[in-house]
Amino acid sequence: MNALNILLIEDEATKPLLAKQLLSNGYAVVCAATPEVDIYTLITKHNPNLIIYQIDSPQKYLHQLHFIKQNHPLPIIIFAADDSLDSINQVIDADVSAYLINGLEISRIDSIIKVAVARFNRQQQLNNELEKTKARLEERKLIDRAKGILIKTRGFSEDDAYHTLRKLAMDRTITIGEMAKNVIAMAELLR
Repeated sequence: MNALNILLIEDEATKPLLAKQLLSNGYAVVCAATPEVDIYTLITKHNPNLIIYQIDSPQKYLHQLHFIKQNHPLPIIIFAADDSLDSINQVIDADVSAYLINGLEISRIDSIIKVAVARFNRQQQLNNELEKTKARLEERKLIDRAKGILIKTRGFSEDDAYHTLRKLAMDRTITIGEMAKNVIAMAELLR
């Protein structure tokens, strides 16, 4: 049994071959719905690990894709007939894990799912690393600003200002970034 719960969203005209194949491959299809449904309700109710769209074109559903990206990131596979460059760029922007044009080959569904999940996991890892890097850069800016305040108001050298921030942070068992925020807030308060 594959451990993935799949939310399957299909145009009404689509034949149920995909759902049958997913079930026969051991996947749990937690819900099969049409694209017009409230995606938020489906995700919160069924808690899927993967979403598969089988639709003619993603254009009408871009708001759903962006909602998922922003609020409940999941691997998304789209089987569609729309091969326009605009659609391709828009689904890439929505972080869709796999976009297959006229390419639903039932026999390849396992490998398509594996690649899409691996791509999603890698993208999430990169996004997390990017967020950590942004946070460290922001903290570095705060520390530099707080050091500047200490240099200007207390006449410290840059090294003395940094060591003072570090000691104050250690004494209060907070991060040096938090201490820098405190110094900046205090300086703004005393203006």
